[in-house]
Amino acid sequence: MDVIHAAGSALMSRGGFLLCPAALIPDVTGIDVYQAAYRAARHQHTVFIGIERDTNRWNVKADTLTARPHPTLDDHTHHAVHRAVTQLINSREIRSDSLAGSVYFVLYGVTTEHRARQLAAALHAATRRPPAPAAQLQTD
Repeated sequence: MDVIHAAGSALMSRGGFLLCPAALIPDVTGIDVYQAAYRAARHQHTVFIGIERDTNRWNVKADTLTARPHPTLDDHTHHAVHRAVTQLINSREIRSDSLAGSVYFVLYGVTTEHRARQLAAALHAATRRPPAPAAQLQTD
């Protein structure tokens, strides 16, 4: 079951943190746009999250180093995100060179902008304090 939509189509509050709905995930295609969005996230001390067009596919990028205090993922959440990314790779929904690191996440080769936004919203939710359920990254 795909529960990514749980990130919501409107802002939701979880433990005092606002989760970013898929529709509001920024398109950071282009180096100037990407750098501006990254600088803004760092300046605002928030997790950087964005999608970018790559030829006929989309990439999802998230970086927690821009947030203060640095929101390290607990072991349970990190393992759940890693399992979800592995599942997305195994189902060929994202490319095999995608990464679920401890602070940086990149999902390459998402087929549609809509799906990229859903995955980005789920990653954003997973990197929040307290984290939203990592099950939001599950595939269909």
